[in-house]
Order: sequence, then structure tokens, then C-alpha cells
Amino acid sequence: MPARSIRILAIGAAFLAGLALCLSVVVLLSGPLSTGAQQVAAIGGPFKLIDQNGRTMTDEDLKGHPFLVFFGFTHCPDICPTSLFEISEVLRSLGPDADRMRALFITVDPERDTPGILKDYLSSFDPHLSGLTGDQAAIAAVAKAYRVYYKRVPLDDGGYTMDHTAIVYLMDKQGRFVAPFNLRRTVEAAAADLRRYM
Repeated sequence: MPARSIRILAIGAAFLAGLALCLSVVVLLSGPLSTGAQQVAAIGGPFKLIDQNGRTMTDEDLKGHPFLVFFGFTHCPDICPTSLFEISEVLRSLGPDADRMRALFITVDPERDTPGILKDYLSSFDPHLSGLTGDQAAIAAVAKAYRVYYKRVPLDDGGYTMDHTAIVYLMDKQGRFVAPFNLRRTVEAAAADLRRYM
């Protein structure tokens, strides 16, 4: 066999051995491979909060309905109202099917976002949206369940704003995480996506 062919084979064998070693290290460091069900269970979970009408809402109230979840706050200058407007447009596009969906806006600023404030704020959006608040511990617990980051950020004028995760979560009828819900597409395409989970 020519020397050049032997060299190519040796390089190829070394590459494959290196690749196998890298994969072995990754598997060892990451632990056992997760099943799909375990990954789904990593986002979402039980909660008990208060809606904009002063009623208690829990995760059990959502069973049997796919739902969207968005975390934000009413003093948010841009991301929150834009996302809620886009969610509202998708819900309106669903027509009567919107009654089979749920959509939650969970505040990360419970100090200011009382049920009354949420009710007034959500009056500008689709009526299928529910605003949820609670005490600091309840909000911290639901944020942790959804792996949401939020932090109070002081402002120069003595007030504050909130830094937070801005993902819309799509959950199925059993309350299991499906995927981040993409609002950067046509309203019709987003509505068609939601219908798949009804």
C-alpha cells in the first residue's frame, strides 16, 4: 500500500478515535441521557396565584387546555406590551377556537402589579388573557418553575424597573412544556401552530 494511503488512513483513524473520546467525555459529564418526558417536565409546574379579578388560579385550572405563558410587568416600556399585543392578535385570529386556549401574563413585579392594576392594564388586550400576581414567594416559585430570570433594577430617579426573561412558553393540555412560542411570523401561521395542540 502506498505511503500516502497509509498516512490518510492513519489520520482518519486518529480523527475517529478523537471523536469517540470527545463523545465519551460529553456523555460522562452530562450523566444519563434524558428522555423526552424528563426534558418536558423541566419547565412549568404547580402554582397558586391571583388573577386580575381577585380569584385564585392554579395550574389545575388549566388542565385540558393548551396555554401560553409570558412573564413581565405593567410598567414595562416596550417588550411586554409588544408581546401581549402580538399574543392578542394570534388569539383574535383563532376566532371561536380561542375559547379552547388559555394565555397567562404573570407579573414579576407583584409589589406594583395588584389585581386591579393588572385588570386595567389588560383591558387594552384580548380578553382571553389572564393576568396573575401573588406575593413575592409565590412569584419566585412560579418563576423558578419556568426557569425565568428577573431582577429589580434601580433607576436614577429613585424608582425601579424589572429585568426579566422575555420568552413566551407554549404548554400542552397536560401542562407540559412544548417549546418557546414564536411570535416572529404571520399571525395566521402562529394561530395554525396553536390549533395543533387543541
